Amino acid sequence: MSLPSRRPSPDTDPAAAPHRPGRRLPSRGARRAAALSLAAVTLLGAAPPPEAPRALGIGDRLFPTLGNPGYDVTAYHVDLDYSGHNDRPLNAVTEITARATKALDHVNLDFARGRVHSVEIDGRPARHQQDGEDLVITPAEPIAPGHKLRIVVRHTSDPRGRSDAGWIRTADGLAMANQADAAHRVFPCNDHPSDKAFFTFRITAPQDMTAVANGEPSGQADRGARRVWTYRTAHPMATELAQVSLGRSTVLRSRGPHGLPVRSVVPTAHRAELAPWAAKTPGHLAWMERHVGRFPFETYGVLLADARTGYELETQTLSLFEKDLFTTGRIPDWYIESVMVHELAHQWFGDSVSPHRWSDVWLNEAHATWYEALYAQEKAGRQASLDTRMQRAYQQSDGWRADGGAPAAPKAASPGKKISIFRPSIYDGGALALYALRQRIGAAAFDRLERTWVTRHRDGVAGTADFVRLASEIAGQDLTGFFRGWLYDAKTPPMPGHPEWQSKQPE
Repeated sequence: MSLPSRRPSPDTDPAAAPHRPGRRLPSRGARRAAALSLAAVTLLGAAPPPEAPRALGIGDRLFPTLGNPGYDVTAYHVDLDYSGHNDRPLNAVTEITARATKALDHVNLDFARGRVHSVEIDGRPARHQQDGEDLVITPAEPIAPGHKLRIVVRHTSDPRGRSDAGWIRTADGLAMANQADAAHRVFPCNDHPSDKAFFTFRITAPQDMTAVANGEPSGQADRGARRVWTYRTAHPMATELAQVSLGRSTVLRSRGPHGLPVRSVVPTAHRAELAPWAAKTPGHLAWMERHVGRFPFETYGVLLADARTGYELETQTLSLFEKDLFTTGRIPDWYIESVMVHELAHQWFGDSVSPHRWSDVWLNEAHATWYEALYAQEKAGRQASLDTRMQRAYQQSDGWRADGGAPAAPKAASPGKKISIFRPSIYDGGALALYALRQRIGAAAFDRLERTWVTRHRDGVAGTADFVRLASEIAGQDLTGFFRGWLYDAKTPPMPGHPEWQSKQPE
């Protein structure tokens, strides 16, 4: 790998150089003139040498090196060539369209678990080097603010890495689990939810495999024994929500509210037992629309993968689930459906409205937990009472805060476990804050807030401060102090309407 050259620093006082035999030193007057000349140039604003290429970040408190400054991505085109073997690297080409927001000597992308063959910027070869999980690119010429960039990276994408996901290997292929910061383990990107973009996936795979990705299909062509599938998103998407499924799968199609295309993906070998669960999705969509308004994307469905991840994931338009959730026979149906609703609710809260920083992730998880709990109560009655669940959460809330931080101030991930930011404090602890808010402002204002939030920030990025402002606006009162206690304090405030509720002291 060729390294970008470094410009030498401007020479300092020549008298500081070591004397070498045979070298004649300048006179004192000449040395003084040289120093004065250098000082004059400095005062006139001579530019310092550019910084050496290094890993950067946008200052996210939980993931300091994630994301990159200086540009805004508008579109990704990710071309993947899958051999049919999930233990071999895929050949890939990632094309990124972006707009520079400042002058750039280097362009950083987040990327790991792949070999970079070449990089081009605006059709010209660019030097590149790896620094940690950053791919640092040096363009042929500096980039001016406002310039529209076209970056093409030819690389491999390796599914054999361990821990914290990216690619996950299924029984018959591959799928993606990119939350919180693992998309860059699949393709080069600006891997932070604050920089959303449109996506196109073009996937080449053996004809006996099925490829499905975010968005809707926009083309399919056979090339001998291989097939090329193309998918495009109609709405911008955060990198952590990207999804590509490769395997011996069946795509089940139906219609949801307003004729919404519903497509779900199941392993063909397990179609008979999984299809009835996928068939519940249109009903879940209708239920969510009654609570928060129209579904925000062009399609939806569930991906029931034959893999063990330990979690389910709200990848945009195609939520990821473990097959075993539906096939153990030991979990009540109402509970399984409530988990399906949890991931569906994320399509509004977290996908359409993405967090400004990862500390705002409670906005995703608290809302998804809230609608999961409401759905469970409707399905199971007293067995899944919302009030009972919230009272139990209140009892544990101080312990959760001590262990993982308050809902909007989560502690950093444990070493080597980046998804450990997803602690109870942002799930039921965050839902508890929403419950307190509804107690404070009333059910009608709360419902209006929910609908306004997902409408006002649709396809955008918003944070905790935005939610506090909107809640105050709709309630007609300043709720800053209220939210400070519920979202940031070490101790849980008293619950409005339930002064008898008590939180256990942390052990």
